[in-house]
Amino acid sequence: MGFILRLLVNALALYLLARVYAGVSFEPGADLVSVLIAAVVMGIVNALIRPVLLLLSLPVNVLTLGLFTLVVNGVVLYLVAAATALNVAGFGAAVIGAIILAVISWVLDAVVGALKLDGGRN
Repeated sequence: MGFILRLLVNALALYLLARVYAGVSFEPGADLVSVLIAAVVMGIVNALIRPVLLLLSLPVNVLTLGLFTLVVNGVVLYLVAAATALNVAGFGAAVIGAIILAVISWVLDAVVGALKLDGGRN
């Protein structure tokens, strides 16, 4: 149940990102399935590719006091856009979109936690 809830929260966050920020959108005619596929791909990329990117960029990340993580998150969003019906206007839009996506996900996680829909997970 937790996986499905997490998938739905990520899909909602991606959908809201596309509605709020003009630099990220879904292709015309994209439906709920396209949004869910983008959320699944986002989860896979976050689980498999993002840790490798963070490890490879560790020296730069240390020098920038962690701010380079924003660039890595932008690369992740750009990769998801390359593989799904998600469109990103450019790399700068991907970085800004990743920041907005993080804020939206944080708010949605707080709502899910406040409503105790996550089974008491902290």
